[in-house]
Amino acid sequence: MLNSIIGTYECKVDAKGRLMIPSALKKQLSNSMQNGFVLKRSVFQPCLELYPMNEWELMMEKINKLNRFVKKNNDFIRRFTAGVKVVDVDDLGRLLIPKDLIVFGSISKDIVLSSAVNIVEIWDKDLYESAIAGGDVDFADLAEDVMGNGNDDNNGIS
Repeated sequence: MLNSIIGTYECKVDAKGRLMIPSALKKQLSNSMQNGFVLKRSVFQPCLELYPMNEWELMMEKINKLNRFVKKNNDFIRRFTAGVKVVDVDDLGRLLIPKDLIVFGSISKDIVLSSAVNIVEIWDKDLYESAIAGGDVDFADLAEDVMGNGNDDNNGIS
């Protein structure tokens, strides 16, 4: 089972929306190649998220536990799964990004594939550079807020 994906890779998308998966990334995803992937819109960013099928199934287990008779849950499920596509990597190591997802991610020729723990984000290169520059976010404050309150012992002592 895939635990985490490492790396950021710059590559190009051809006129048909195909991208060649970089060999270092393909090696990390080798166990997932035969099962395929799910490609979807990101919830928080103008990028796409590539889920290895086993990671997608874990996410669906969580989502399937939501009570669909709660309107907020139903609305979330609809939005979360909007534009979801099952995609495969072909024999040449290419992945086809469907047109509607290219439009959503404002994907042009130059893209960035960026690891996000157990999935890969697919960004237009310019949008990625803007997002990581993060003029609106102080990364030191963000890191402290997200990671600063825990410790390795889980005993509540920081």
